Amino acid sequence: MDGIASTETVIHPLALVEPGAQLGTGVVIGPFCHVESGARLGDRVELTSRVTVHSGVTLGEGCKVAPTAVLGGPPQNTKHKGGPTTLVVGRNCTIREGVTMNRGTDTSRGETTVGENGNFLAFSHIAHDCIVGDNVTMANVATLGGHVEVGNNVIIGGLAAVHQFGRIGHHAFVGGCAAVAGDVIPFGIVAGNHANLRGLNIIGMKRSGVSREDIHALRRAYRMIFDPAKPLSESLPEAEKQFGQTPIVRDILDFIHARGKRPLTVPPLREGADSDDDDD
Repeated sequence: MDGIASTETVIHPLALVEPGAQLGTGVVIGPFCHVESGARLGDRVELTSRVTVHSGVTLGEGCKVAPTAVLGGPPQNTKHKGGPTTLVVGRNCTIREGVTMNRGTDTSRGETTVGENGNFLAFSHIAHDCIVGDNVTMANVATLGGHVEVGNNVIIGGLAAVHQFGRIGHHAFVGGCAAVAGDVIPFGIVAGNHANLRGLNIIGMKRSGVSREDIHALRRAYRMIFDPAKPLSESLPEAEKQFGQTPIVRDILDFIHARGKRPLTVPPLREGADSDDDDD
C-alpha cells in the first residue's frame, strides 16, 4: 500500500465490505477480509488480509489487524439469546494473527470493551463482556474468560488464562502459563498453576513514574496485608490503620474490599513478603 495518501480508503477487490458498514478515512482493507453491515472502522484502520469484522464491532482509529483475526464473533455463552450486542476497541491497538474478541451477551452488560494502545499477540482471546483497560499487552494464546476486568498497563504472559469474572488490577503482571483463578491486586505479580501472588511489579511501578517513597510504602503494606501468620480478616484492618491514608496503598485496599465473594490470589503458604528485594 506504499504511496497511498492517508486520507484515501482502499478496499482490495477480493475483500467483501457489506452495505451498511461504516468506514473512516484512510482505511485499508486487504484481500479476503469480510466486514459485515453494522461494523464501524475508524480512520486509518488497517485490515491486512483474511480478517473478519462482525456487525456490532467498533474499531478505533489507527488499529492494525493481522490475518485470520475474528472480531465480534457471538459470545460463547449459552445464556445469550441472539440479540444485538457489541465489541468496542479503542484507538491504536495492534491485533495480531488469529486473535479472537467476542461481543457481549444480551443477558448481561451486552458489550465487550477494549481500551486504547493495546497489543494483542497471536491467538490471544478476549471473551464476552470483558472490560480491558488501556496499554494492555496479552502475549500469544493468553485467554480471558467471560466478564473479566483488566486494568490499565497490565501484561499477561503467553498461554496464561484468567477465570471468568476475575479482576486483574492495573499495572499487574501475569506470568506465562499462569492459571489465574482469583483476583490479582494492582501492581501484583502472579505465576503458576494455580497462580500465586509472587510479589509486586516494582519494575512496572518505576516505569510508570511511581515515586520511591510510594514504592517503599506499598512494600511495607504488602508485607502486612499478606503476613503468613495472620488471616486477611486480621491483617487488613491493621493495614487500613497504618497505611489507609496513603493513596497507592488505599488503591489496593479498595480493590480487595470490592472483590465480594470472589477469591483473591495470595502468596504461597509461608511466603508473605514480596520476592523482589530491590529497595531502590
